[in-house]
Amino acid sequence: MNKEYLRNLWYKLPTNQRFLVRRIYYFPIDLFDTLTGNKHKYVPSRGNIYTGSPAGANDYIKQGEHQLKLLANEINLNPNDYILDIGSGLGRTAIALTSYLNTDAKYEGFDVVKQGVDWCNSNLGKDYSNFNFTYIPLFNDLYNKSTLQADEFIFPYKQQYFDKIFSFSVFTHMRINEIQHYFKEINKVLKSDGLIFSTFFLYDNNTEDYISKKDGFNFPIKKDGYRIMNEKVQSGNIAIHIEKLKEMLLDEGLTLVKVIDGFWKGKSKTKKTIEYQDIAIFKKQ
Repeated sequence: MNKEYLRNLWYKLPTNQRFLVRRIYYFPIDLFDTLTGNKHKYVPSRGNIYTGSPAGANDYIKQGEHQLKLLANEINLNPNDYILDIGSGLGRTAIALTSYLNTDAKYEGFDVVKQGVDWCNSNLGKDYSNFNFTYIPLFNDLYNKSTLQADEFIFPYKQQYFDKIFSFSVFTHMRINEIQHYFKEINKVLKSDGLIFSTFFLYDNNTEDYISKKDGFNFPIKKDGYRIMNEKVQSGNIAIHIEKLKEMLLDEGLTLVKVIDGFWKGKSKTKKTIEYQDIAIFKKQ
């Protein structure tokens, strides 16, 4: 069975069954980690990691440290910044931030998966009072069947509150109208000199044909300025044309500053690539 077939089969499963299958599949190695002491207080078991790679404790922490390095290098993340983590998940980035941010800083994260938010508040939030995680019951056909739509969600923060806003692998799992709405909300809560770091699957006219047919990971379904991987699970994966992204940002008073190509479009990782997905840095106009 090829990867594309397995991915389509995975998307056909109801959300709760996907979570259950992951827990069962990784139970043996999770048990081994427990018996051998290869666990970390702030790292969930592999079976409970519902986004990103199901890494063991050491690799999970290294991934968070890698993300912190990207934020520090690309948007000049400072130890006293007020920051918003869109799609905080199970705290992959937040773990690294606990040793980087000082007590004058403020971390806010929100996510659409309750188990991730509960885990973070019970562990990280309990030990670090300036870290707060909020569960937002938004509909996402990849993760839940809540009724509140993402394009109706108003960010629960003061206007011009954050110095930096970031998201890893969030806008790759949302519908195009939801992404547009999030850009609008980002503009509201970002300070005038703030910066945003987000990852996407991006393409242009030269790469569109390739990413629509690429073996193992492709976007065959063409829409207006973007492509999706699966018609039945539209939040599964989305790729956006770079010109479409620029238009969406401009419509919400934002402007694209920089794009760093990921290695998802290539055959392998190279020294020039620093992340699997494409990185986009943007700011207020």
